[in-house]
Amino acid sequence: MASTAPVLSIRPATAADVPLIRQLIAELADYEKLAHAAVATDDDLRTQLFGQRPAAEVLIGEVDGEPAGFALFFHTFSTFLGKRGLYLEDLFVRPAARGVGLGRHLMAALARIAVQRDCGRFEWSVLDWNAPAIGFYRRLGAVAMDDWTVQRLEGAALHALAARDEL
Repeated sequence: MASTAPVLSIRPATAADVPLIRQLIAELADYEKLAHAAVATDDDLRTQLFGQRPAAEVLIGEVDGEPAGFALFFHTFSTFLGKRGLYLEDLFVRPAARGVGLGRHLMAALARIAVQRDCGRFEWSVLDWNAPAIGFYRRLGAVAMDDWTVQRLEGAALHALAARDEL
């Protein structure tokens, strides 16, 4: 008897998905060895994703009707292009669902959103040790931006800079 291919589906998340989104974020954080950094609460996510001014959007990927992954994204803006961009903050597929094409379907859905919204680019960051993800992105046609490095202010350094009032 031949096995049937799994049914893959992508849908926008709703406020009812907040506990699922938080769980998927926790699973991603474990995979990235960053569980200590995943401190977002359901209330944080509900406010930031579904409040008056949503900061980001989420797609839920399902395999045979069961949640198996997510993509969290938001818009940026390119001064050079004069267009907004789509930035993928997180992409995660549960290990049991890997290899069936869900990640590729999530990425294609994001690319369609970028095209539909007239974005000039679709970009993301990936941890340099994550060879499986890097290989996946290369197979999709992504190009590394080796001349650029990510810079970050957070915690005390962010607050110290914000407290400066000199002109």
